[in-house]
Amino acid sequence: MTAEMIIVIIAILLMLVGLFFEIARPDLLVFGTLFFFLMMGYVDTEQALSGFSNEGMLTIALLFIVAGVFERSGLIERLIGKFLANTNSERGALMKLLLPISGFSAFVNNTPIVVTLTPIIKKWAAENNISPSKFLIPLSYASIIGGTITLMGTSTNLVIHGLLLQEGDLGFTFFQLAWVGLPVTIIGVIYLILFGPKILPNNQSLIDKVKMNTKDYLSEMAVTYEFPSKGRTVEEAGLRNLKGLYLIEILRENKSISPVTGETMILEGDRLLFTGMLSTIADLQKRKGLTLDTGTDISIDDVEQQESPLVEAVVSHQSYLLGRTIKQSRFREKYNAAVLAVHRNDELVQGKIGDIVPKAGDLLLLVTGENFDPHQDHRDFYTTSPVDEQKFYESENKGWFALVLLLSMIALVTFQVISIFKAMVITVGVLIVTKAITPRQAKQSVQFQVLLLIASALGIGSVIKETGTAEFLGNSLVNSLAPLGVIAILGSIYMMTNIFTELITNNAAAVIMFPIGLEVASSVGIEPIGMAVLVAIAASASFLSPIGYQTNLIVYGPGGYTFKDYLKSGFPLTLLVMITTIMIVHIKYI
Repeated sequence: MTAEMIIVIIAILLMLVGLFFEIARPDLLVFGTLFFFLMMGYVDTEQALSGFSNEGMLTIALLFIVAGVFERSGLIERLIGKFLANTNSERGALMKLLLPISGFSAFVNNTPIVVTLTPIIKKWAAENNISPSKFLIPLSYASIIGGTITLMGTSTNLVIHGLLLQEGDLGFTFFQLAWVGLPVTIIGVIYLILFGPKILPNNQSLIDKVKMNTKDYLSEMAVTYEFPSKGRTVEEAGLRNLKGLYLIEILRENKSISPVTGETMILEGDRLLFTGMLSTIADLQKRKGLTLDTGTDISIDDVEQQESPLVEAVVSHQSYLLGRTIKQSRFREKYNAAVLAVHRNDELVQGKIGDIVPKAGDLLLLVTGENFDPHQDHRDFYTTSPVDEQKFYESENKGWFALVLLLSMIALVTFQVISIFKAMVITVGVLIVTKAITPRQAKQSVQFQVLLLIASALGIGSVIKETGTAEFLGNSLVNSLAPLGVIAILGSIYMMTNIFTELITNNAAAVIMFPIGLEVASSVGIEPIGMAVLVAIAASASFLSPIGYQTNLIVYGPGGYTFKDYLKSGFPLTLLVMITTIMIVHIKYI
């Protein structure tokens, strides 16, 4: 082992620790590590930046745009809504839900699928008096395993495909992963339908919890004629930056004013609703003209019946809110909504609302204004509350057109007429020319932070290979496990990749393990494409925690889950997928 290898291994371990403890945004951590390697001279500029021109990464960028068309059209929601319409049993609903979801996920980015279907599932569950927590983890898991069927099913598949092309290989064919992905999906869906309802908890939604314990979240004060600042703004009245309290709404006769800004007027007779550290409300009682209404009958239902509906929202990995307090992010002004409560790990985050720093996966309960748009800022948070009225579909015809176009391109890729990259270039070009999506919408659909992470991780993969670290680790692994046979070696590669996925991200795990896997494959006589399939499946099969895969994080808060729920439901599925993958790879590629 050389000094270079030692430094590379230490730097990557530090990066993994940083990713696990979320000390900074994942894309910045990975890019920073790549920059360090570049400054150390372990790779030249061309090698370090090769990930930014990688065909797999560019294909992912184009697929974000295609998925954006489906997301805006509402086509998938409409179809799933019809499937669930006449179903009132848990297993019947799971069957009608998971089979089409796993199929859709083979061809469309699963993140928007899970985001858009979560409110529909919650609404159906409420109408049938069934806990939504019985369905949300299965929704995420089915979307993950469905993505293992095709080349375009997950970003991980495309990343591995791009790495194979860089190695001079032909890469994956469109349905090559289906040799493993299809059996895995069938087994996984059967497991979720049979055992999901037994394993998963009966949890209430955050809104239901708040309704049952309103006094833990809200306190009401009345403005009397003695209040010296009546007729002045909230800022002038000194109600803007309160110690421990957050003014979220003003009830004035039959009208609701929310979110409350610094320029909102305070009038006699107003009822002021506060949230935050309600124990500090006594300080506010000392102000002349403000009286605490201890006998108030205000409830969350009263708030919703005004013009300020409550909305649950999950903070995303790419959110502008990360690393800032709610006050610093100017949440009220930016989103036209006020934060009533923040739940993390199914527990209320204590403290003044404005001083809370949101984390990815936090569940926010919002009191929204009339101009609140739940879809405009979906990169910052995902709204997961069911709506009483059917969602406005921008154009369902655009969804059908995009589907026909996508299937046509898939046919050309399947018969190897054109590459997946060229097919997506044509698809996006046609969608923009036909105005199925505007250039601005296309830009909004692309998750640039994800692309930066993937491109930077690809550069780190080059470092692992060029410094000889991959060869050293691969040979060490083979030498230690050779007496146990090829199955043990395949199992170790699978488990290492899967553990990295649970601790960091699927794409970073795939890029780190791919060069090591190739070295192992060449040493023990495994076809490189077989090892690539193994790494791709292992990197996608994240079922043990909410942090390993974005769809798991999306359902984490709305389902009221704990880490234990993911372990209980995900561990058997992880074993099933691992055993199935290893056996098929061993039979087909050795």
